[in-house]
Amino acid sequence: MQKLYFTFILLVAIVNLAVAQQVAGNDVNGTLSQPQPFLFTMSTLNPQGRNWSLNYSGGYGQRTVTAIGFDGVDQNFSAKGYLGNKFTLMAMLGTGFANNGGVRTMQQAEVLRDFIGGKQPMGFRAGASLGFRREFNSDAVAFSRVTAAYEVTNWKLGANLRFEKAFDSHRDGLDLITSVGVHRHISGQFFGGFEAVGQDLEGFWEADEAEGGARLLIGPSLNYAPVNSRLAFSLCGGPIIYATRSAATQGQFAYRELPTTNGFTLKFNVGFRFL
Repeated sequence: MQKLYFTFILLVAIVNLAVAQQVAGNDVNGTLSQPQPFLFTMSTLNPQGRNWSLNYSGGYGQRTVTAIGFDGVDQNFSAKGYLGNKFTLMAMLGTGFANNGGVRTMQQAEVLRDFIGGKQPMGFRAGASLGFRREFNSDAVAFSRVTAAYEVTNWKLGANLRFEKAFDSHRDGLDLITSVGVHRHISGQFFGGFEAVGQDLEGFWEADEAEGGARLLIGPSLNYAPVNSRLAFSLCGGPIIYATRSAATQGQFAYRELPTTNGFTLKFNVGFRFL
């Protein structure tokens, strides 16, 4: 898997060097119109790119659980577009092929709105969302997130603070998931940086955290959009650290058996923007 990952990076770098001689003015139009530069950190649409897009994403994970990854191979189709009046809609359908056997599905819909900024292509914007998800394990989850994004020619920054309520008596009353993504312009339309995700962070101070303890993910993140193309590509992955383990994963009557060792996940996204 590591060889595949680094091969992808090398291929993107080679293609990027081939188009680096394109007109520099295209850089701003391309880099500011990406509908989904990050894999784990969502935001409302940049005013430069409020056209609709279709996305195909997939990934592979070992010793991981939702929402950081899927333990097996998953593939997802999603649509993202501007509804007007600063509203953005994102809908997703997913299929997962679990490492322990079986096929599972996931559905999600979310509406986001900018409340600060969002009128200019560059600069800061902040918003919030409401959504609903049926997870791969069939749990129903309502969620809301606070989003922030800052984009200029050479930088893309995003952050999420997501609150989730699962309708299952064995789950936490309220889950808190945080994420942050940072991209720096490298060359042409090629950006690179990192993404970090924290899940169930209350496990650091709650010994009986209901879903097993705190989990952390941090890894490299890449985004590439060929000049004069409607396509865009993103890649992110890294180790998943099980930082704490609560009583919910110990003993005979444990509700959820988390992996005994750290895991990893690798995810990619291919987006197609309509006119």
